Amino acid sequence: MDARSFRQVMGRFPTGVTVVTARDGEGAPVGLTVNAFTSVSLDPPLVLVCIDHASGSHDRLLSAGSFAVNILSAAQGAVARRFASKPSMGRFEGIAWQPGPGGAPVLEGVSAWLECTREVAHQAGDHTILLGRVDAAGVGTPDALAFYGGAFTAVREP
Repeated sequence: MDARSFRQVMGRFPTGVTVVTARDGEGAPVGLTVNAFTSVSLDPPLVLVCIDHASGSHDRLLSAGSFAVNILSAAQGAVARRFASKPSMGRFEGIAWQPGPGGAPVLEGVSAWLECTREVAHQAGDHTILLGRVDAAGVGTPDALAFYGGAFTAVREP
């Protein structure tokens, strides 16, 4: 299976869009757009995200003991593009956020958020699978951002 064909097939699977955030060793916010996110367990509450090794935020994010998963709202396509762009420095400029209970950045206007303590990180191909225990969570706007066929779309609450 070549990468182009695999990407084309995976583009047929609609995914949610998140921005995973943390604070690096100096307390500076770091984050990147991630669509490889899923719940793993209800008891204990666990989630996983997959972080590309080539991302400029990879090492800074993995050095943090906790992180937040910001589930983007339908109106946050520009936020998703910004946190997916290069360079990774300066992504938080002009972006409103508050620290979660554990200190990880929670973006304003999100559909929902989870703050997690890092449990384990596994190397898998060109990504790191980051497993986190959910310590806190909240909900915001009901409409969410989704990615399908190479484009953003809105998911509206029924």
